[in-house]
Amino acid sequence: MKILIIGGGIGGLATAIALRNLGVESTVFERTPQLREVGAGLTLWTNAVKVLRKLGVGEAVETVATPLTLADVRTWRGKPLSETDLGPIGERLGAPTIGIHRADLQRVLADVVGSALKLDAAYVGHTADSKGVTARFADGHEERGDLLIGADGIHSVVRDQLFGPEKLRYAGYTAWRGVARIDRPEVPLGHTLLAIGRGSEFGYLPIGGGRTYWFCTARAPEGATDPEGQRKAGLLERFAEWYAPIPAVIEATDEAAILRNDIVDRPPTKRWGVGRVTLLGDAIHPTTPHLGQGAAMAIESAFVLARHLSDRTDSVASLRAYEQSRFARTAEVTNTSRKIGKMLILKNPLSCWLRDRALQLFRGMTVRQTVKLIGAET
Repeated sequence: MKILIIGGGIGGLATAIALRNLGVESTVFERTPQLREVGAGLTLWTNAVKVLRKLGVGEAVETVATPLTLADVRTWRGKPLSETDLGPIGERLGAPTIGIHRADLQRVLADVVGSALKLDAAYVGHTADSKGVTARFADGHEERGDLLIGADGIHSVVRDQLFGPEKLRYAGYTAWRGVARIDRPEVPLGHTLLAIGRGSEFGYLPIGGGRTYWFCTARAPEGATDPEGQRKAGLLERFAEWYAPIPAVIEATDEAAILRNDIVDRPPTKRWGVGRVTLLGDAIHPTTPHLGQGAAMAIESAFVLARHLSDRTDSVASLRAYEQSRFARTAEVTNTSRKIGKMLILKNPLSCWLRDRALQLFRGMTVRQTVKLIGAET
């Protein structure tokens, strides 16, 4: 069996590794000419780390990451709302939660995939018949395989060919992200912070190599942009009154390294593929970032897909079984994350007070829900 994987991101590379471990041949086609250091940081919760260990890459990934030991939630003025000790949770569930740069994770996975990763290969479409799939690329060449997996991200070309273009669902707020190098006692190694205010939030976590990944969100019209060269200045003004070290984290970041993206997702759908073609990761189950499970869901899906293909009896039926087995879990993450995002950007003063009070009173319930999510077996 030969499988064509479109997209050299985390989901596509993890799928190639999972298939190789089962002795299944695959090739990953990535449209960019080189894997650049794009994106910013990621939280990989216990569930993702456990799968990476099963794939045989856990040690390499954890070497370039930072274990997260404490999750701290506060108001924008610094008043504590909840605190979760992640160390004992990781010990009980069998793997830590870690912070890592997306580029570092992608590089580790790409090194394992090796020559099976083909760069500068922009997929433009495919045709399928009863015996296989032929993928077409922008330079005119074609590749033939038994199955095709679309792991080409939230703007998936494979998905558009299968089901037609569909507008993404705007969450109502935009996000800025960056990576800073900052050494302050208020940013202890291994600690993560989420500070919430009225209509905005700010969070950060260590991602290895002395770097701190940070993100913030704010209500904004869809498609809004920052004035040229004023992104950092605008954020410093927006968060000037927030408690230390939030302004200092922004100040320690280069203007050119600050990213801005509207937060979008898609409503969950049970239809993930057609015939010999299926989808994986953000191509089919993109989620807002508030559960920190976007990359984890792609990693889990890669492992589950390979497992369903392991018997090699009816590969098309295996694709449908994979899709069915993953729908409920990914839908829960998408829906729950969207609800949390709406709660965190509340603007009404009374609503914000009630939200903050609930976080204080129901911290134990929140921890139990988190453990249930990240402790699920894949």
